[in-house]
Amino acid sequence: MTSDSDSRPERGSTIPIAGPRAGCRRDGRHGARGACADPRWPQIVAALAALRERHRRAVRIVDADCACGTLLIAAARHAHAAGFTGIEARGIHRSPTLIGRARAAAARLHDPAIGVVFERAEAQQALAAEAEFPADIVLWHDAGPAGESAGVRAAVAAAGRWIIGDPAPDAGGGRA
Repeated sequence: MTSDSDSRPERGSTIPIAGPRAGCRRDGRHGARGACADPRWPQIVAALAALRERHRRAVRIVDADCACGTLLIAAARHAHAAGFTGIEARGIHRSPTLIGRARAAAARLHDPAIGVVFERAEAQQALAAEAEFPADIVLWHDAGPAGESAGVRAAVAAAGRWIIGDPAPDAGGGRA
């Protein structure tokens, strides 16, 4: 029998993708038009499944570059469909226009199990605040070493257990 700590990822680790479009629905109930097309969606589904396998009932998800909130809202809905009874989701973006759209989309959620907050903030500062009580899942767009300061990368790594960033492009430079 292995201990639960043996199967947990280290804080700031990434997880493998579980199938090309696992968890996607074509009827749009989980944001299939936008969220399931996101290359991070399979990793989100896999992370939620791993947490449920550990009998977790609550989950915290932070999207460090949430734009209009489509992916975060879809992840929260999928978490509820997967059996989570308490979902706390936090979206962060610096654009007031996009945060306004995200808040409008969140206002259409009528599920007491899902709490979604969107705020206008700089990612590094907001993620540094997350380090005190790390999220289960942190979503972000990995701009790579040249595009990120060491401070941003450290803040992302400390902000959650699973860091789900954009997948690295394949060696041929094309799409898979």
